[in-house]
Amino acid sequence: MQGAFLKDADLKPHLSRYWLNAKYDDPQTFNEQVTRVCDVYAMAPTAREQGIRVVSTDEMTGIQALERIRPTLPMEPGKPERREFEYERHGTQTLIATFDVATGEVITPTVGQTRTEEDFIEHIKGTVEIDPQARWIFVMDQLNTHKSEALVRFVAEQCGLDDDLGIKGKSGVLQSMETRTAFLQSPTHRIRFVYTPKHASWLNQVEIWFSILVRKLLRRASFKSKEELRHRILAFIDYFNKTMAKPFKWTYAGRPLSC
Repeated sequence: MQGAFLKDADLKPHLSRYWLNAKYDDPQTFNEQVTRVCDVYAMAPTAREQGIRVVSTDEMTGIQALERIRPTLPMEPGKPERREFEYERHGTQTLIATFDVATGEVITPTVGQTRTEEDFIEHIKGTVEIDPQARWIFVMDQLNTHKSEALVRFVAEQCGLDDDLGIKGKSGVLQSMETRTAFLQSPTHRIRFVYTPKHASWLNQVEIWFSILVRKLLRRASFKSKEELRHRILAFIDYFNKTMAKPFKWTYAGRPLSC
């Protein structure tokens, strides 16, 4: 009887998942940031036709190259697939990925040892280079490396801005995180950035794609080395783009939050 009630109510008490509540000091600012991100997603299909690329970018760190010490046993009638519990660690890799909101493809993936400021700016440069005449809108979170001096200088160079950018920590656009953020968000620039609110990674579409990568490749796989892990990730992305890529159906448009 209890099982029938739970089924009718679509309740699953045996399941749970981690959840991080968004923390915000100013509800109005939070709502504005959410709405800005959702508006950009909504415009992506038509923007693409006008030469504007709307993409979502983030890093997936600490991807482990785990090698099972025994082969996985395939499923049999009445028995599920059985994966060896014990494994050997071969280190980790970091994936920096950019998800094209209009097409659903993962473009210019970068897999390497680190996720430094230099790693990130090189990824952004490589992404812009695939369509150097386009206008680019990058949706991403507010990690420090996403608001760096190098990123400001890159945008200024690409947009032909000759103004003095100042000195980091002292003056001008480069003075602080806030001044750099304001510059990078400017809608007047050919390359600009739209930042999700803090603790709201669910707004970043590439995070949805990361969950696909985990389910389809990482969760069940065994890797003999970091190099094999790197090649398998890149091969999966190529396969995904050819056979599975499609834009996510994004229906959320933001909602006001009460104090």
